[in-house]
Amino acid sequence: MKACVLCDVGRIEVRDVAQPRVGARDVLLRISAVGICGTDAHIFSGHANYNTDASGKTVPLSVQPQILGHEISGEVFEAGGEVRDLAVGDRVVIDQGLNCVSARRKPRCEYCLSGDSHQCAFYTEHGITGLPGGLAEFIAVPASNAVRLTSDLDMSEAALSEPLGCVIHSSDAVARARGRFAIDGAAGSAERRVRHVLICGAGPSGLLHLQYLRRVLGYDGLLIVSEPNEMKRELATRFGADVVLDPSNGDLGAAVREHTEGGGVEYLIEASGQGRAFAAISSVIRKQATVLLYGHGHAGFELSLLNNVMFKEPTLVTPVGASGGFEKDGRPATYARALRLIEQGKISVAPFITHRFGSLGDVQGALAGGMNAADYVKGVVALQ
Repeated sequence: MKACVLCDVGRIEVRDVAQPRVGARDVLLRISAVGICGTDAHIFSGHANYNTDASGKTVPLSVQPQILGHEISGEVFEAGGEVRDLAVGDRVVIDQGLNCVSARRKPRCEYCLSGDSHQCAFYTEHGITGLPGGLAEFIAVPASNAVRLTSDLDMSEAALSEPLGCVIHSSDAVARARGRFAIDGAAGSAERRVRHVLICGAGPSGLLHLQYLRRVLGYDGLLIVSEPNEMKRELATRFGADVVLDPSNGDLGAAVREHTEGGGVEYLIEASGQGRAFAAISSVIRKQATVLLYGHGHAGFELSLLNNVMFKEPTLVTPVGASGGFEKDGRPATYARALRLIEQGKISVAPFITHRFGSLGDVQGALAGGMNAADYVKGVVALQ
């Protein structure tokens, strides 16, 4: 089969590789669509490598090339002999992570027992930790990792169940953290209610956070979005932002304080992964605010900037992945929630899919600079 192989930093080759074999409890999927994520870009550019050996050391791409892609939708091409609840032709999205439940490991580790499957003691992940990802013609996963679509949803939109699942998980993690301030009913008193939210970054994750706050959690307070790209600011307004700010135009802290009666926000979602946004945290939050560190990257700034952040005693929440427990059949509950929200139209992803790539050969160009175009928000490789 054909696959995009990241054989060195900044270099992808479309190669012929062995088609994965299907175990008795697995399904082989013909890939329909794969979202291109910021994590893919970080790995491609050499800023991150999550493939490590038993001692925790990074395995260089020269030693083990990788097939990226973890936002995946596909069609069942072959089902293992023990698979009873999926059939050839079924359209699915997948949880790309392998854990105790998908491996049928007993006893389960403490993390899988608590529903935190992305921290599984034995965790491995297609497209990120070295297992082959979705930027290929086929992928094999445990059948329990595949969630069937219940509608005629476009498969490019379905693939974005994964990033939405990460947003759901992060929001759940914030609720569990029980900081000083909470969204609406969970606050307990008016003084502890989140009245002002700032989302830094209106890329796909920021726009998903925005919609989830408004359309699922029912947040009706002031919602500010900081984003330098005009097109993304317009999308943020469309999805329910009250105020959109260009952080490259003036003092972001001063602008946020102007809109929050001088106090700053009770809840900050850092979804940009930009160092300059991280550096602004202390100037935009009020004391004991909750700060969700969602974006990755944050290069170019030294750790001394944390001094003023720590002085305000924020609750820092740093979730990763789309953990959230399992359905009775072992399927990942958060991925199922995310897919249903998109299928039901409660969360809209089509407006920010700005680029649809029709072949594996387009991936190199997208990761090498195409994602920096002014009109780019989200790209999806659509193979079917």
